[in-house]
This record gives sequence, C-alpha cells and structure tokens, in this order.
Amino acid sequence: MPALRAETPAEPLTELLDRTRWVLFDFDGPVCRLFAGHPARGIARRMASWLDARPGGRALAAGAALSKNPQALLRAVGTRDTEGGTVRALESLLTQEELKAVESARPTPHLAELLHTWYEAGRRFAVTTNNSPLAARRYLELQHLDGYFADHYHGRSLPLRLKPDPYCLTEAVRSLDADPRATLMIGDEPGDAKAARAAGIPFLGYAERPSRRAELCAAGAKHVVASYAEVL
Repeated sequence: MPALRAETPAEPLTELLDRTRWVLFDFDGPVCRLFAGHPARGIARRMASWLDARPGGRALAAGAALSKNPQALLRAVGTRDTEGGTVRALESLLTQEELKAVESARPTPHLAELLHTWYEAGRRFAVTTNNSPLAARRYLELQHLDGYFADHYHGRSLPLRLKPDPYCLTEAVRSLDADPRATLMIGDEPGDAKAARAAGIPFLGYAERPSRRAELCAAGAKHVVASYAEVL
C-alpha cells in the first residue's frame, strides 16, 4: 500500500527522510504492540478497581474509570488530584502493568531492519512515549535493540505531561543535541502529531488500520504509512 498523504504535503516523503538525522519513536504502535498479550482493557479495569477501594478515588476518575484506555484514566485522575498522592500511586500501578505487558508485546514488523538501516546511515534514535520509559527500555532490551537507543528514553513522568504536550519530545531533542528541523517523530496517535507540531518537529504517522490513518491525516499528518516496508 502506498504512503497515505494529506493534500499538498510540504515536501515529498523521500526528501523528508533524506534530511532526517534524528528519529523519535512513540512506543506502543511504532515500536511494538504493547498490549497484544496483556490487554489494556483489563489494566483499565484493575486501575478502576484500585480507585474504587481508595477513599475519593472514583470521584477523581469522574467517569473515565469505565474507559478501555489506561492512559485516559490516568490523565483524568491527574487533572483532579491536586495533592498528587493518588496519581503517583496509580501511575506506579500502570507502570507495573506495562512491565508485565512487555513480556508478551508483539514486535512491529520491519522495525529491527529499519533501525539497522538508519543507524548504519548515521541516524540516531530516542523513544518519546506516554508509556513508562521503564517499559520501553525493558522491551528493547528483550529484543536486543536497546543499543540503538543508548539512554534516550523519554516517557511518562510526574507531574503528568502527556502528549499532545510536547515535553517528552523537547527533552529528547535536548538529550540528543538534535536540530528539530532535521528530526522526525514517528507516532500512531493524533496526540503524537500535535506534539510534534508544537515542538517544531516533522511528523510521520504509522498506522496499520485505515481508520487510524485517516485520524492522523485529520490531525495534520502530511505523511502516513501502514508499514515500515514503505519507508525502507
């Protein structure tokens, strides 16, 4: 399938890739399918149960406890927990769940080949994710791909600054000593596209499903691919 493009892209995809020297990868999706064997719905349910058992916990979630998305639940609590104790404990719980999920995560096709090809051509990499950086590091260690990333893992932190906030992207650019104009963010969520735009970083959408590719284009992505084979 050819790369899906929004109308009138700023430049051809080949030119964008040619001038890229640093690449920022979102984790769940562009690197692996994190919850392939440890479903996110079950994690969200356990997080909601934990909140129910904590005084005032359900009120902090304000309806998001029924979400299938653990990130959405954590975000909802983070916006209301002014003292911070509940969101810190909930974030720790989510991190432990993500570390379990790593054990059965599904590798994204062609990622290892892409990393090798780009690394040999002088590109350098970082992870920029709303997931725990501990989970990202552990997964890449298990796949023997951590050497490509050195110590450049930028993920969920407290206080919560989740994408579309560009914080983790700007931190990655700083740690890589990168030029944002020669950096590429690869993500699979509209929030990734918005964060890249806020950071002044070109964006490449990755999405296997047509509906998600359409969402990325609607969020402003000028180039979206369904497979890294297109990039290679």
